[in-house]
Amino acid sequence: MTIAIVGAGLGGLALARVLHVNGIDAVVYEREPSRGARGQGGMLDLHSGTGQRALREAGLIDQFHAIARREGQDLRLLEPDGTLLLQEDTPDDAPLERPEVDRADLRNLLLDSLPEHAVRWGHAFEHADHGLLHFADGSSATYDLLVGADGANSRVRALLTDARPAHTGQNVVELCIPDIDRTHPDLATMIGRGNYWVLGDGQSLSAQRNGDGRVRIYLSFHHTAEDWFATSRIPFDDPAAARARLIDLFTGWDPRFTALIAACDDTVLQRPITTLPVGLTWPSRPDVTLLGDAAHLMPPVGQGANMALLDGALLGLALAAHPDDFPAAVKEYEREMFERTSTAGRQSAHVQEILMSPDAGQRMLAFFQPG
Repeated sequence: MTIAIVGAGLGGLALARVLHVNGIDAVVYEREPSRGARGQGGMLDLHSGTGQRALREAGLIDQFHAIARREGQDLRLLEPDGTLLLQEDTPDDAPLERPEVDRADLRNLLLDSLPEHAVRWGHAFEHADHGLLHFADGSSATYDLLVGADGANSRVRALLTDARPAHTGQNVVELCIPDIDRTHPDLATMIGRGNYWVLGDGQSLSAQRNGDGRVRIYLSFHHTAEDWFATSRIPFDDPAAARARLIDLFTGWDPRFTALIAACDDTVLQRPITTLPVGLTWPSRPDVTLLGDAAHLMPPVGQGANMALLDGALLGLALAAHPDDFPAAVKEYEREMFERTSTAGRQSAHVQEILMSPDAGQRMLAFFQPG
Protein backbone atom coordinates (compact mmCIF):
# COMPACT_ATOMS: atom_id res chain seq x y z
CA MET A 1 0.00 0.00 0.00
CA THR A 2 1.53 3.30 -1.12
CA ILE A 3 1.30 6.32 1.20
CA ALA A 4 1.97 9.66 -0.48
CA ILE A 5 2.46 12.78 1.65
CA VAL A 6 2.26 16.15 -0.11
CA GLY A 7 4.34 18.74 1.72
CA ALA A 8 7.62 18.48 3.65
CA GLY A 9 6.60 20.76 6.49
CA LEU A 10 6.67 19.73 10.13
CA GLY A 11 3.41 17.73 10.07
CA GLY A 12 4.19 15.80 6.91
CA LEU A 13 7.68 14.95 8.11
CA ALA A 14 6.40 13.87 11.54
CA LEU A 15 3.99 11.49 9.80
CA ALA A 16 6.77 10.09 7.61
CA ARG A 17 9.03 9.62 10.64
CA VAL A 18 6.43 7.82 12.79
CA LEU A 19 5.61 5.55 9.84
CA HIS A 20 9.33 4.87 9.34
CA VAL A 21 9.76 4.01 13.05
CA ASN A 22 6.91 1.53 12.65
CA GLY A 23 8.37 -0.08 9.55
CA ILE A 24 6.00 1.55 7.04
CA ASP A 25 7.34 3.30 3.94
CA ALA A 26 5.94 6.60 2.71
CA VAL A 27 7.04 9.14 0.13
CA VAL A 28 6.98 12.88 0.80
CA TYR A 29 6.56 15.09 -2.27
CA GLU A 30 7.76 18.68 -1.82
CA ARG A 31 7.56 21.54 -4.32
CA GLU A 32 10.75 23.22 -3.08
CA PRO A 33 13.88 22.08 -4.98
CA SER A 34 15.90 21.39 -1.81
CA ARG A 35 15.70 21.64 1.97
CA GLY A 36 17.50 24.98 1.99
CA ALA A 37 15.63 26.60 -0.89
CA ARG A 38 13.47 28.84 1.31
CA GLY A 39 13.67 30.35 4.77
CA GLN A 40 11.55 28.46 7.30
CA GLY A 41 10.51 31.36 9.54
CA GLY A 42 11.19 32.04 13.18
CA MET A 43 10.88 30.30 16.51
CA LEU A 44 8.23 27.87 17.71
CA ASP A 45 7.26 27.04 21.27
CA LEU A 46 6.68 23.31 21.44
CA HIS A 47 4.19 22.31 24.13
CA SER A 48 4.87 19.29 26.30
CA GLY A 49 1.48 17.66 25.66
CA THR A 50 1.27 18.17 21.90
CA GLY A 51 4.36 19.03 19.84
CA GLN A 52 6.74 17.34 22.28
CA ARG A 53 4.40 14.34 22.53
CA ALA A 54 4.69 13.96 18.76
CA LEU A 55 8.49 13.99 18.97
CA ARG A 56 8.38 11.32 21.69
CA GLU A 57 6.30 9.10 19.41
CA ALA A 58 8.84 9.79 16.67
CA GLY A 59 11.74 8.75 18.92
CA LEU A 60 13.30 12.22 18.67
CA ILE A 61 12.66 13.84 22.04
CA ASP A 62 16.29 13.68 23.22
CA GLN A 63 17.52 15.26 20.00
CA PHE A 64 14.86 17.95 20.41
CA HIS A 65 15.95 18.73 23.95
CA ALA A 66 19.50 19.20 22.63
CA ILE A 67 18.40 22.06 20.33
CA ALA A 68 15.54 23.54 22.40
CA ARG A 69 15.99 26.89 24.13
CA ARG A 70 14.58 26.88 27.68
CA GLU A 71 15.32 30.59 28.02
CA GLY A 72 13.13 31.23 24.98
CA GLN A 73 10.17 30.89 27.36
CA ASP A 74 11.01 34.36 28.79
CA LEU A 75 8.27 36.94 28.21
CA ARG A 76 8.01 40.72 28.46
CA LEU A 77 4.65 42.41 27.93
CA LEU A 78 4.41 46.19 27.54
CA GLU A 79 2.06 48.98 26.52
CA PRO A 80 2.90 51.50 23.75
CA ASP A 81 3.90 54.21 26.26
CA GLY A 82 6.61 51.90 27.59
CA THR A 83 4.78 50.65 30.69
CA LEU A 84 6.01 47.17 31.62
CA LEU A 85 2.99 45.00 32.41
CA LEU A 86 4.67 41.64 32.88
CA GLN A 87 8.16 40.17 32.94
CA GLU A 88 8.67 36.42 33.25
CA ASP A 89 12.24 35.13 33.38
CA THR A 90 12.74 31.38 33.10
CA PRO A 91 14.88 29.76 35.82
CA ASP A 92 17.77 27.65 34.55
CA ASP A 93 16.19 24.53 36.07
CA ALA A 94 12.65 25.22 34.83
CA PRO A 95 10.88 22.29 33.14
CA LEU A 96 10.80 22.30 29.35
CA GLU A 97 7.06 22.99 29.21
CA ARG A 98 7.15 25.28 26.17
CA PRO A 99 10.76 25.76 25.07
CA GLU A 100 11.46 27.62 21.85
CA VAL A 101 13.13 26.00 18.88
CA ASP A 102 14.12 27.41 15.51
CA ARG A 103 11.66 26.09 12.92
CA ALA A 104 14.49 25.34 10.47
CA ASP A 105 16.42 23.38 13.11
CA LEU A 106 13.33 21.32 13.94
CA ARG A 107 12.63 20.63 10.27
CA ASN A 108 16.25 19.56 9.75
CA LEU A 109 15.99 17.23 12.76
CA LEU A 110 12.98 15.54 11.17
CA LEU A 111 14.57 15.41 7.71
CA ASP A 112 17.77 13.89 9.08
CA SER A 113 15.73 11.16 10.79
CA LEU A 114 14.36 9.88 7.46
CA PRO A 115 15.98 7.79 4.72
CA GLU A 116 17.32 10.06 1.99
CA HIS A 117 14.90 8.68 -0.59
CA ALA A 118 11.85 9.44 1.56
CA VAL A 119 11.57 13.06 0.36
CA ARG A 120 11.24 13.84 -3.34
CA TRP A 121 12.23 17.47 -3.82
CA GLY A 122 11.06 19.57 -6.76
CA HIS A 123 7.66 17.84 -7.01
CA ALA A 124 4.98 20.55 -7.11
CA PHE A 125 1.62 18.82 -6.69
CA GLU A 126 -1.04 19.89 -9.19
CA HIS A 127 -3.97 17.46 -8.80
CA ALA A 128 -4.89 13.84 -8.15
CA ASP A 129 -7.32 11.43 -9.76
CA HIS A 130 -7.88 7.67 -9.90
CA GLY A 131 -4.92 6.88 -7.65
CA LEU A 132 -2.47 9.09 -9.55
CA LEU A 133 -0.67 12.21 -8.36
CA HIS A 134 0.10 14.75 -11.08
CA PHE A 135 2.98 17.19 -10.70
CA ALA A 136 3.76 20.52 -12.38
CA ASP A 137 6.66 19.05 -14.37
CA GLY A 138 4.34 16.54 -16.05
CA SER A 139 5.40 13.55 -13.98
CA SER A 140 3.03 11.38 -11.97
CA ALA A 141 3.05 8.82 -9.14
CA THR A 142 0.61 6.29 -7.76
CA TYR A 143 -0.91 6.25 -4.28
CA ASP A 144 -3.31 4.25 -2.14
CA LEU A 145 -3.51 6.94 0.55
CA LEU A 146 -2.88 10.63 -0.13
CA VAL A 147 -2.15 12.91 2.84
CA GLY A 148 -2.36 16.64 2.25
CA ALA A 149 0.27 18.26 4.46
CA ASP A 150 0.63 21.17 2.05
CA GLY A 151 -0.18 24.09 4.30
CA ALA A 152 -2.56 27.03 4.27
CA ASN A 153 -3.03 27.07 0.51
CA SER A 154 -3.38 23.31 0.22
CA ARG A 155 -4.23 21.89 -3.19
CA VAL A 156 -5.13 18.52 -1.69
CA ARG A 157 -7.85 20.14 0.47
CA ALA A 158 -10.12 20.60 -2.56
CA LEU A 159 -10.53 16.80 -2.76
CA LEU A 160 -12.37 16.86 0.58
CA THR A 161 -13.98 20.26 1.14
CA ASP A 162 -14.77 23.56 -0.54
CA ALA A 163 -13.52 25.49 2.51
CA ARG A 164 -10.87 28.11 1.81
CA PRO A 165 -8.84 30.34 4.17
CA ALA A 166 -10.42 33.72 4.91
CA HIS A 167 -8.66 36.93 5.89
CA THR A 168 -8.87 37.71 9.61
CA GLY A 169 -8.54 41.49 9.41
CA GLN A 170 -4.89 41.27 10.52
CA ASN A 171 -1.89 42.08 8.36
CA VAL A 172 1.68 41.65 9.58
CA VAL A 173 4.96 43.11 8.37
CA GLU A 174 8.00 41.04 9.31
CA LEU A 175 11.39 42.72 9.82
CA CYS A 176 14.72 41.48 11.11
CA ILE A 177 17.71 42.63 13.18
CA PRO A 178 20.65 40.23 12.53
CA ASP A 179 23.34 39.57 15.15
CA ILE A 180 21.60 41.94 17.59
CA ASP A 181 23.94 41.32 20.55
CA ARG A 182 26.85 42.71 18.54
CA THR A 183 25.13 45.36 16.44
CA HIS A 184 22.60 46.76 18.96
CA PRO A 185 23.47 45.50 22.47
CA ASP A 186 21.14 48.04 24.12
CA LEU A 187 18.14 46.77 22.15
CA ALA A 188 19.23 43.17 22.79
CA THR A 189 19.15 43.80 26.53
CA MET A 190 15.75 45.46 26.26
CA ILE A 191 14.22 42.50 24.40
CA GLY A 192 15.76 39.85 26.61
CA ARG A 193 16.10 36.15 25.79
CA GLY A 194 12.62 35.26 24.58
CA ASN A 195 9.46 37.05 23.43
CA TYR A 196 8.78 40.78 23.71
CA TRP A 197 5.23 42.03 23.11
CA VAL A 198 3.97 45.60 22.89
CA LEU A 199 0.19 45.60 22.52
CA GLY A 200 -1.67 48.72 21.46
CA ASP A 201 -5.09 49.69 20.16
CA GLY A 202 -5.28 48.52 16.55
CA GLN A 203 -1.65 47.58 16.19
CA SER A 204 1.11 45.75 18.00
CA LEU A 205 4.82 45.04 17.89
CA SER A 206 6.44 41.77 18.86
CA ALA A 207 10.11 40.89 18.89
CA GLN A 208 11.32 37.31 19.02
CA ARG A 209 14.84 36.21 19.85
CA ASN A 210 16.03 33.47 17.46
CA GLY A 211 18.64 30.83 18.15
CA ASP A 212 21.01 32.20 15.48
CA GLY A 213 21.39 35.61 17.12
CA ARG A 214 18.82 37.47 15.03
CA VAL A 215 15.64 39.06 16.29
CA ARG A 216 12.52 38.95 14.16
CA ILE A 217 10.17 41.91 14.49
CA TYR A 218 6.48 41.50 13.69
CA LEU A 219 4.36 44.63 13.23
CA SER A 220 0.66 43.76 13.32
CA PHE A 221 -2.10 45.96 11.96
CA HIS A 222 -5.55 44.94 13.12
CA HIS A 223 -8.98 45.54 11.59
CA THR A 224 -7.36 46.09 8.20
CA ALA A 225 -8.62 44.95 4.81
CA GLU A 226 -7.27 42.13 2.70
CA ASP A 227 -5.80 44.69 0.26
CA TRP A 228 -4.20 46.73 3.05
CA PHE A 229 -0.64 46.11 1.87
CA ALA A 230 -1.52 47.75 -1.46
CA THR A 231 -3.28 50.73 0.15
CA SER A 232 -0.96 51.32 3.14
CA ARG A 233 1.52 53.46 1.17
CA ILE A 234 4.38 51.30 2.48
CA PRO A 235 6.96 51.14 -0.36
CA PHE A 236 7.88 47.48 0.02
CA ASP A 237 10.32 47.67 -2.90
CA ASP A 238 12.42 50.27 -1.01
CA PRO A 239 13.34 48.83 2.43
CA ALA A 240 14.72 52.09 3.88
CA ALA A 241 11.63 54.04 2.83
CA ALA A 242 9.43 51.20 4.07
CA ARG A 243 11.03 51.38 7.52
CA ALA A 244 10.50 55.14 7.59
CA ARG A 245 6.82 54.74 6.69
CA LEU A 246 6.38 52.02 9.34
CA ILE A 247 7.94 54.28 11.97
CA ASP A 248 5.39 56.95 11.00
CA LEU A 249 2.61 54.42 11.58
CA PHE A 250 3.85 54.00 15.16
CA THR A 251 3.91 57.73 15.97
CA GLY A 252 3.24 58.29 19.66
CA TRP A 253 4.80 55.04 20.76
CA ASP A 254 7.80 55.00 23.09
CA PRO A 255 10.94 55.83 21.02
CA ARG A 256 12.56 52.57 22.12
CA PHE A 257 10.01 50.67 20.06
CA THR A 258 10.48 52.69 16.88
CA ALA A 259 14.25 52.29 17.43
CA LEU A 260 13.70 48.57 16.91
CA ILE A 261 12.18 49.28 13.50
CA ALA A 262 15.00 51.65 12.57
CA ALA A 263 17.62 49.01 13.48
CA CYS A 264 16.25 46.41 11.05
CA ASP A 265 17.96 45.29 7.86
CA ASP A 266 16.38 45.18 4.41
CA THR A 267 14.07 42.25 5.20
CA VAL A 268 10.50 43.55 4.78
CA LEU A 269 7.97 40.74 4.36
CA GLN A 270 4.19 40.93 3.97
CA ARG A 271 2.18 38.38 5.96
CA PRO A 272 -1.62 38.54 5.63
CA ILE A 273 -3.22 36.41 8.36
CA THR A 274 -5.87 33.95 7.20
CA THR A 275 -7.72 31.10 8.92
CA LEU A 276 -10.03 28.21 8.11
CA PRO A 277 -13.40 27.98 9.88
CA VAL A 278 -13.07 26.67 13.44
CA GLY A 279 -14.44 23.16 13.65
CA LEU A 280 -14.06 22.38 9.95
CA THR A 281 -14.85 18.74 9.14
CA TRP A 282 -15.51 16.72 5.99
CA PRO A 283 -16.98 13.30 5.14
CA SER A 284 -14.23 10.72 5.51
CA ARG A 285 -12.74 9.28 2.35
CA PRO A 286 -10.71 6.06 2.38
CA ASP A 287 -7.92 7.39 0.18
CA VAL A 288 -7.40 11.06 1.19
CA THR A 289 -6.96 13.01 4.41
CA LEU A 290 -5.36 16.23 5.65
CA LEU A 291 -3.18 17.40 8.51
CA GLY A 292 -1.78 20.65 9.88
CA ASP A 293 -2.67 23.98 8.29
CA ALA A 294 -4.25 22.18 5.35
CA ALA A 295 -6.88 20.86 7.77
CA HIS A 296 -7.25 23.55 10.44
CA LEU A 297 -5.40 26.81 9.71
CA MET A 298 -5.40 28.91 12.92
CA PRO A 299 -4.14 32.37 13.91
CA PRO A 300 -0.39 32.32 14.67
CA VAL A 301 -0.68 32.30 18.46
CA GLY A 302 1.22 29.12 19.32
CA GLN A 303 -1.05 26.20 18.41
CA GLY A 304 -0.55 25.58 14.68
CA ALA A 305 2.83 23.84 14.60
CA ASN A 306 2.04 21.84 17.73
CA MET A 307 -1.21 20.58 16.23
CA ALA A 308 0.48 19.74 12.90
CA LEU A 309 3.20 17.68 14.59
CA LEU A 310 0.66 15.79 16.68
CA ASP A 311 -1.57 15.25 13.64
CA GLY A 312 1.34 13.62 11.85
CA ALA A 313 2.30 11.44 14.80
CA LEU A 314 -1.24 10.27 15.56
CA LEU A 315 -2.06 9.55 11.92
CA GLY A 316 1.15 7.55 11.71
CA LEU A 317 0.22 5.55 14.82
CA ALA A 318 -3.30 4.91 13.48
CA LEU A 319 -1.90 3.62 10.19
CA ALA A 320 0.58 1.43 12.05
CA ALA A 321 -2.28 0.02 14.14
CA HIS A 322 -4.35 -0.75 11.00
CA PRO A 323 -1.73 -1.59 8.34
CA ASP A 324 -4.25 -3.53 6.25
CA ASP A 325 -7.17 -1.15 6.70
CA PHE A 326 -6.24 2.42 5.76
CA PRO A 327 -9.91 3.59 5.70
CA ALA A 328 -10.36 2.55 9.34
CA ALA A 329 -7.11 4.30 10.29
CA VAL A 330 -8.16 7.49 8.52
CA LYS A 331 -11.56 7.52 10.27
CA GLU A 332 -9.95 6.94 13.66
CA TYR A 333 -7.43 9.72 13.07
CA GLU A 334 -9.98 12.22 11.76
CA ARG A 335 -12.42 11.61 14.61
CA GLU A 336 -9.76 12.49 17.21
CA MET A 337 -8.20 15.28 15.13
CA PHE A 338 -11.51 17.07 14.52
CA GLU A 339 -12.28 17.20 18.24
CA ARG A 340 -8.77 18.14 19.38
CA THR A 341 -8.16 20.84 16.79
CA SER A 342 -11.63 22.34 17.20
CA THR A 343 -10.78 22.97 20.85
CA ALA A 344 -7.38 24.40 19.90
CA GLY A 345 -9.02 26.52 17.20
CA ARG A 346 -11.48 28.03 19.67
CA GLN A 347 -8.66 28.79 22.10
CA SER A 348 -6.60 30.40 19.33
CA ALA A 349 -9.55 32.49 18.15
CA HIS A 350 -10.04 33.72 21.74
CA VAL A 351 -6.40 34.79 22.03
CA GLN A 352 -6.61 36.44 18.60
CA GLU A 353 -9.71 38.37 19.73
CA ILE A 354 -7.80 39.61 22.80
CA LEU A 355 -4.84 40.73 20.68
CA MET A 356 -7.14 42.68 18.35
CA SER A 357 -9.10 44.38 21.15
CA PRO A 358 -8.63 48.07 22.15
CA ASP A 359 -7.35 47.11 25.63
CA ALA A 360 -5.18 44.23 24.42
CA GLY A 361 -2.36 44.81 26.93
CA GLN A 362 -4.54 44.65 30.03
CA ARG A 363 -6.58 41.73 28.70
CA MET A 364 -3.46 39.76 27.83
CA LEU A 365 -2.06 40.47 31.28
CA ALA A 366 -5.25 39.01 32.77
CA PHE A 367 -4.92 36.03 30.42
CA PHE A 368 -1.40 35.29 31.71
CA GLN A 369 -2.29 36.05 35.35
CA PRO A 370 -5.91 34.97 35.84
CA GLY A 371 -7.58 35.95 39.07
